[in-house]
Amino acid sequence: MDLLTKTLLVCLALGLTTAAPAPSDDAAADAEKGVAERPDRCEGVEFDAITLDENGTTHFFKGDYVWKGYHGEAQLTSKVFRDMNGHVDAAFRMHHSDNPDLHDHVFFFQDDKVFIYDNHTLEDGYPKTIQEVFPGVPDHLDAAVECPKGECNTDFILFFKDHEVYFFDLSTKTVKNKTWTHLPVCTSVLRWLEHYYCFHGNNFTRFNPVSGLVEEGYPKDARNYFMKCPNFGHGGKYSVPKCSEVKLDAVTMDDAGKKYFFAGRVYMRLDTSRDGLHGFPIARSWKEVANGVDAVFSYTDKLYMIKDNQVYIYKGRAHYTLIEGYPKTLKEELGIEGSVDAAFVCPGQDSVFIIQGRNMLRIDLTATPRVVNEDFPLPLFELDAGFCGPNGINVFKGSHYYEYKSPMLFALSKMVPRPLDITPEMMGCEA
Repeated sequence: MDLLTKTLLVCLALGLTTAAPAPSDDAAADAEKGVAERPDRCEGVEFDAITLDENGTTHFFKGDYVWKGYHGEAQLTSKVFRDMNGHVDAAFRMHHSDNPDLHDHVFFFQDDKVFIYDNHTLEDGYPKTIQEVFPGVPDHLDAAVECPKGECNTDFILFFKDHEVYFFDLSTKTVKNKTWTHLPVCTSVLRWLEHYYCFHGNNFTRFNPVSGLVEEGYPKDARNYFMKCPNFGHGGKYSVPKCSEVKLDAVTMDDAGKKYFFAGRVYMRLDTSRDGLHGFPIARSWKEVANGVDAVFSYTDKLYMIKDNQVYIYKGRAHYTLIEGYPKTLKEELGIEGSVDAAFVCPGQDSVFIIQGRNMLRIDLTATPRVVNEDFPLPLFELDAGFCGPNGINVFKGSHYYEYKSPMLFALSKMVPRPLDITPEMMGCEA
């Protein structure tokens, strides 16, 4: 396993991208106010609620207290969210609403009331009753989470109470409920980087938000993944690699604007940097190519993954599914043979550019059968990955990348531009 792959897994386990909060007030001051003893989540805590805020910082609630991020002590909730006194039953961030009055607002539920915060400030007119804002949803909830269209059938808020799950349709304001006895009773639920986590006791279980089905290998201890605790976590012996040691296998962006890079057996979402740059095993989303990919490109809401001489095509949704009949050979799908170093499709275009050694091939994806339309010799040495976006293309070699305004300028250029360094902001490496 190369150093970048190791490090991405470490980031997942320890949450290294989240800054430590400032120390909280002295516990004696809490005692004077009659507040319960400050809890220690490393001793094993069943959280009352978990949510991201508008800045992407994860907040964990227990009783009168909240932890900001994956490090540090608990603070009084009322000091972090003014006017929010006492416990929190459930919480979620409304991240995908088209309504600017709701986008990136945080919702808190306490008994039969709902509180809405914008930038940690309570909105005018709140709290209101849950029935005013979410008619048909019960009070004294266990958990709540947003599920946007594409991950659910439409834009839903999922509310949890015991084994009952209430799907609140944001467009129609109607509710349907399901009974999920196969899922543990969730005391809090977190949507993080398109994955859904049910917390119960000091464990968590990843589940499908449509069916409630539990992923294999769960439950897991939250202290190994969602906080940094002594004697927990699996990866402390590895160090963050220098950006000069980075090597990519593929980079792509799909029609929804989700940008990924692949390295070894790990992938990372690059457009979610606000919520942290975290590596995940490729097998989590694309089990058929768990050992890594040679090239990846996106076209018509589908993700094309190339490994050796095989092409795997996945429906481009959050829950990727392999299209029936795949994989197919490179010859069958694209009309080429041999190994592929990189591939990319530019936004709004119907051609894929395939890089094989010192040659770039253009293939019309609307044609049947597909054949090579143009073959260009390249000015650069062999490349690792390529990406085409609204501002042109980036091609990667080791820890450097090169910028071109278009594939044609790349192919016809007689001079190699100045190499640019991969930075910590791009991929979470060490300068």
